[in-house]
Amino acid sequence: MGRLVITHSTYLDGLIPLLKILANDPAIDTITPAVICRVKGRCEGLKLRVSCGLKGGHKVLARRGSSAQEVFIVTQMSKSELQQRLEQINR
Repeated sequence: MGRLVITHSTYLDGLIPLLKILANDPAIDTITPAVICRVKGRCEGLKLRVSCGLKGGHKVLARRGSSAQEVFIVTQMSKSELQQRLEQINR
């Protein structure tokens, strides 16, 4: 079971409840939401996508509307395993 680091005052709507579910996975060590930015285009609903691999984990992009938020996840899961897990909790 991992831990969810909550350090910001703002998050994308609905992101924290999904990350709390993900943090209960025994393969997850730490989840850290990071910077929010504006993006071109619009995304219906909240979508989570594994962006790139990092040393010891992955960077995930959470998108809702015209906003995006980076989320850093420390885990030993592969990119495809993590993406499948994100799709399961985002249903």
